[in-house]
Amino acid sequence: HTGKPPSEAETQIGKNIGENLVEDGATLQLGIGSIPDAVLSALSNHKDLGIHSEMFAGGVIDLVKKGAITNNNKTLHKGKIISSFLIGPKELYDFVDNNPFIEMKVVDYTNNRTIIAQHPKMTAINSCIEVDLTGQVVSDSIGTRMFSGFGGQVDFIRGAAEGFDGKGKPIIALQSINPKTKDTKIVPIIKPGAGVVTTRGHVHYVVTEYGIAQLFGKTLRQRAYALIQIAHPDHRQALEKAAFERLKVMPSP
Repeated sequence: HTGKPPSEAETQIGKNIGENLVEDGATLQLGIGSIPDAVLSALSNHKDLGIHSEMFAGGVIDLVKKGAITNNNKTLHKGKIISSFLIGPKELYDFVDNNPFIEMKVVDYTNNRTIIAQHPKMTAINSCIEVDLTGQVVSDSIGTRMFSGFGGQVDFIRGAAEGFDGKGKPIIALQSINPKTKDTKIVPIIKPGAGVVTTRGHVHYVVTEYGIAQLFGKTLRQRAYALIQIAHPDHRQALEKAAFERLKVMPSP
């Protein structure tokens, strides 16, 4: 796995997260793919970041070399990257080989919510397939067709929300449209048969290239408004109409 470089939209998503949601001293969980890579690229000037993640990819190496990832602010396993598996180019495996600053643990440990919640400023960054206007997050399927596993999303979204320091940030990131079909990924209603992985009761931040929607504690009307603001401009009018049809009120802040 070398991964394709992030697109312009994915790079902007990385900046939106890196510049607005990731604090110095935060502990990060990142999944696999172009969006997590784009987030890592936006963190070069951060200080004392840590990694506690189910997995990590090659972008972490650059931040270790630049001194942005030190793991020095972590309360558990201070000074060490904790993960369960890796995927990346040979350079990644060479970096990990006999590296005393990296510990690989069983997934029951890395994904234990009580363990996750103990980390300072636990920032969980996960991607998805679509989000509906109430904040339901579909991550594993396109309608009835399974697309992938959802990995540690359920564990880390909950663990970050339960952060003992009250500073955790559960983040869902996605491009506003499917780059090939141009269909909106912020949708009025999820596709029939699709699997909700992060419920609207657990969702906090949703990020696209157009901005950040903070949904936790908001009414459905407010959620629809916030999500339409970060949808692709070509789809906003249709989403407003669909929101009115679904909610029987106009979306408002």
